[in-house]
Amino acid sequence: MAAFLQYLFKSRKSQGATATRQNQPRTPDVEQAEKAEKDEARANLRESQLKALEGSPTQKELAELAISGATAEVRLNAANRLTDGNCLQTVQKKAKGRDKSVYQAVRQSLQKLREEQARLEAISDAITTLINTASEQARSEDTKLYEARLETLNQKWVELEAHATEEQTRAFLEASYRCKERLQAIQSAREEEARHLEQTHQRDETLSLLSKTLEDLRSQSPDTLPSLASLDALQKTQENRWLEATRDTQVDKQQQKTYDATMLALRNYISAVRQIGQARETLAELADAAAGEGASDEQRTQAKAVSQEINWPNGFPMPSLLVPVHKLAGQRKQAAPAKVEDLEKQKAIAADLDATIANLEAALEAKQLKESRQLFKTAQQQFKSLDHRNGKPFQARMQLLTGQLRELDDWLGFATKPKQIALCEQMEHLAEQPIEPEAKAERIKELQNEWRNLGGSSDRELWSRFKAASDKAYEPCKEYFSAKSGLKRANLETRRAICAELETFLANADWTSIDWKAAEKIHLTARQEWKAAWPVEFRENRQVQKHFDSLLKQLEAPLDEERQKNEALKQDIVDKAEALIDHEPLQDAMNQAKNLQSDWKAIGITRHREDRKLWQAFRKACDQIFARRDAQRSEQQQASQAADDAAGAVLQETQGIQRGQDVSALSEALTTLNKLQTPALSSDAKERVQEEKRRLKKALADQQMLQDISTWQSLVLARTDGQPEPERVPRHWPELAAEQQAYDHSELVIRAEILSGLDSPASDQQRRMEIQVQRLAEGMGSSEQNTNRMVELEKLVANWCLKLSGQAPDQALAERLNNALAAVASD
Repeated sequence: MAAFLQYLFKSRKSQGATATRQNQPRTPDVEQAEKAEKDEARANLRESQLKALEGSPTQKELAELAISGATAEVRLNAANRLTDGNCLQTVQKKAKGRDKSVYQAVRQSLQKLREEQARLEAISDAITTLINTASEQARSEDTKLYEARLETLNQKWVELEAHATEEQTRAFLEASYRCKERLQAIQSAREEEARHLEQTHQRDETLSLLSKTLEDLRSQSPDTLPSLASLDALQKTQENRWLEATRDTQVDKQQQKTYDATMLALRNYISAVRQIGQARETLAELADAAAGEGASDEQRTQAKAVSQEINWPNGFPMPSLLVPVHKLAGQRKQAAPAKVEDLEKQKAIAADLDATIANLEAALEAKQLKESRQLFKTAQQQFKSLDHRNGKPFQARMQLLTGQLRELDDWLGFATKPKQIALCEQMEHLAEQPIEPEAKAERIKELQNEWRNLGGSSDRELWSRFKAASDKAYEPCKEYFSAKSGLKRANLETRRAICAELETFLANADWTSIDWKAAEKIHLTARQEWKAAWPVEFRENRQVQKHFDSLLKQLEAPLDEERQKNEALKQDIVDKAEALIDHEPLQDAMNQAKNLQSDWKAIGITRHREDRKLWQAFRKACDQIFARRDAQRSEQQQASQAADDAAGAVLQETQGIQRGQDVSALSEALTTLNKLQTPALSSDAKERVQEEKRRLKKALADQQMLQDISTWQSLVLARTDGQPEPERVPRHWPELAAEQQAYDHSELVIRAEILSGLDSPASDQQRRMEIQVQRLAEGMGSSEQNTNRMVELEKLVANWCLKLSGQAPDQALAERLNNALAAVASD
């Protein structure tokens, strides 16, 4: 304590000396030194602030520098680097009327920030509109200018894509993908329509050309035959043309029949012309024989055979070379009368042939080549068994069917030969591939089935190629299937072992205390291991399979019983959960739901499908229960948001009320804040309201203090003229004055100066030190709080005005006391 008092007296002495020096007149050197010291401090502060700017200051630090920077350069530099909207508004508010450059810079930054925000909002709206437009176009039925509209959307998206969020990008790309699919479908439909139109045109052209060709041939002179090469070329080109014109399209049946008839007539004509060219010498010999009178039976038979082989089609002018041969073939010897039994047999053969021809026509219509060949062979045998009289009615039909079969054979051969060649190539490629034997054998079987479905091939060389490739491809599979036979035996033994283990388990199982999950695991494992033990020989596995099925049934019976019992327990939990949906109070319902969830987990095995259904029902009930909680939270959030909005509006009004305004305005603002629904506010809004209340209370207290000090000062001055008027003196002052011992006017003033922190005159320094020591002894020397200081000052003023009723105080002392009061008011 002694050391502290010594330090205190030393400090007061130095303060007195300082005050003495301050009262002394200041020389120019002193003033220049002080100015240099201030300039240096200012320069140091400027350097430190510039260094801070060179670093990475936060927005709050930049805002502080923009407001309180040492120089205009620092303030403007900091203001130009501000980007946060709140900080910019704060700086603009504080710089208004104080720093024009900073104010203008911040104002421009805020304007740019608002413009940028408006631009980004416009871009966001444009992106949303673009996504909606793309989605609508993907669903639109309007296909007019569809591609152009889609291209326009994509171009706009390229301009806006950089500003889109990930979700917006995904939404647009999905819509664009659907639009592209729609566009492809539209284009495919158009292409398909154009293809069908072109095919229709090609079919019409083909039919027109064939009809015109046949008409030309029917009007041709009998003395000349057309070019066989030209007719062959015409036939092949039109066949290919018709094939392409009917590929993957619907052809009218009447149009197809017209084509078949005209093409058949053309083929028959070409065939007859070809036969004439090959038998020209024979025809000349037979014509010479027909011109004479002594034609032999052998020549007549030869003429008949040649006529049948040429088979000149009806409706076309017969070449002059064929006329004498036909006449020669028509001269016959008198035939012997047929027997009765032969007539009955001929009628039966004719009936069979009629039925065979009907089946043959149906097979040809269905384009079944293999069946058609067999039926045609049967029809030929039956036709040859008929005599001339009974066979003549069938001759035209047999010629027509011969042409149709040849046409089908040629058409299928033309269509299937490339496919058969491709099958050969695939089988040869398969033979060279190191594929797993099972898959390889399966693929060989598939290719062989495809070959059979094509109707085989009359080309022996092509069939030999396919057969050789098949044998080579299957060669590596033989060894595998040989080894697989041993694997089948091992798998069969494994299955027998599984049955033995199941028998042991069932014989020793105690179903009253068994671990049901373990039993279910055994059931599942047995099925899995049984399935894994494959392949097996079917015949040998038959009895083992029956035994295994019987054991599984013995195991499944108690498992199913336990599952049904547990499912009933879970159904009871579901019923309880559904009953809690409308249960009140909600918290109790949620607690019970959580307990039910724990009970659910404790229940044992159930059937998967039934458990899934029960779980969905239980989950749905729980979701409805907790949805009520979410709804309440949502209502609370809405109420909190409404309260926050109301509080924000009030805070915006009250924040404009500053410290210097009158007490009524401050009290009214504080009352308005007190009326807010504080419990409904969010924590952030509540903190802002409390902070604003504290600010207003402090401002109100400060304003009240200013009013009180102003009143005190007037009473202090009134005391110099005598005792103040009683009605002007506060009612509680007599009590305050009574609590404090009486001091003289000088001591009262010194004590007031100590409380306010003002220096006392040099003449009162000694007494001031003594008073301070006395205050320390009384425990009042520590730095008082503002409220305690005001109470002490009020006591001193009460003493000044009421206790010392003798001599009026000196005017100078009154001014010193009022100065002390003013110093407190300015803090």
